[in-house]
Amino acid sequence: MKCGFVEVLKSGTTLPDKMKPKIAHLTSVHPRWDVRVLYKECVCLAKADLEVHLFVADGKGDEIIDGVEIHDLGVQHRNRFGRFLHTPNALFRKAIKFDCTIYHIHDPEMLQVIPKLKNKKKITIYDIHEDVPRQILTKSYIPRYLRKIISVLFEKYENLIVKKVDFLIVTTPHIYNRFKKLNANTEIIRNYPINNFLIEGEKSVKRNEICYFGGISYIRGINNILRAISNIDVKLNLAGFFDSDKYKQQLMSYPEWNKVIYHGILSKQEMQKLLAYSKIGLVTLLPMINFIDALPVKMFEYMAAGVPVIASNFPLWKEIVEGNNCGICVNPNDPSEIGRAISYLLENESIALEMGMNGRKTVIQKYNWDNEGKRLISIYSKLLEL
Repeated sequence: MKCGFVEVLKSGTTLPDKMKPKIAHLTSVHPRWDVRVLYKECVCLAKADLEVHLFVADGKGDEIIDGVEIHDLGVQHRNRFGRFLHTPNALFRKAIKFDCTIYHIHDPEMLQVIPKLKNKKKITIYDIHEDVPRQILTKSYIPRYLRKIISVLFEKYENLIVKKVDFLIVTTPHIYNRFKKLNANTEIIRNYPINNFLIEGEKSVKRNEICYFGGISYIRGINNILRAISNIDVKLNLAGFFDSDKYKQQLMSYPEWNKVIYHGILSKQEMQKLLAYSKIGLVTLLPMINFIDALPVKMFEYMAAGVPVIASNFPLWKEIVEGNNCGICVNPNDPSEIGRAISYLLENESIALEMGMNGRKTVIQKYNWDNEGKRLISIYSKLLEL
């Protein structure tokens, strides 16, 4: 579909609205403010003079954010099974009415709409955020005796569907090695942070607080973080979604919960403000197979905000964190070791400040979205010029 998109990019001019290629991003799981989906990929494409539509089911209504038109299906189902059965197809029906050229899906449960999109002669992209079969093995809400069976069945299903997708985007070399054998059109777009992650002009008046952002579950080491701060005079800013109500109740039963400030799910701006006054960022995920080779976005976001990091002592993470002197790596299964690292950084402010500055500098120079965004534009250029 020749559209002159590449030529327009090179010339620096803009296309009239009626000539802009229409792009749809669909997610049944992520909220509209998801940093990778909205602020990195969708905004990046909108700035490249594409007409970008983001279809979500978060119940927040329709709006436009940074040039991206957001269409809300409304919360369809509170339980995972109902969401899996109904939300992907409801999103498909809503999105197909816009007759976009490329349909970019972000969730494994959205794979079921790929055959329908191909029947409509649409270009498709599957954005693979996680190694889902390995992730299934760690899901506490799935009975233990079923995890292996579901993992194997899903991997067979995913392997079959991805062969029909026009392009696969993955986040790590580990995931790349798995899918490149199945689909030659596979490329890594790492989940590095946006360079301007801190609000311009935001003053970092630090409080006696540390923070953790992201999924809140046992395998993400939250229990051990609470135990680690048992004897430390500090508050923990906790933001994200709980794995389950049962797990939430478990954490709230800890005596250390009175040191927790729970913020729920934060927008990018709210996260930036919280980082501006947090002294330490924690990413002490447990050594699960789907974490060890991952590149957790929260780690880079802490670094981008100039916040020293306490991270799990996985080889890849040690290379990034300790190799750039921007934090401390610890045994995530040892609350006392985590606690000692927290105390050390709280008691040595000049060292913590230096580590934070090193992290910020490293992100600006190396681990940032600018180069990843260029690769994303290159992928779209190729697909739109077919």
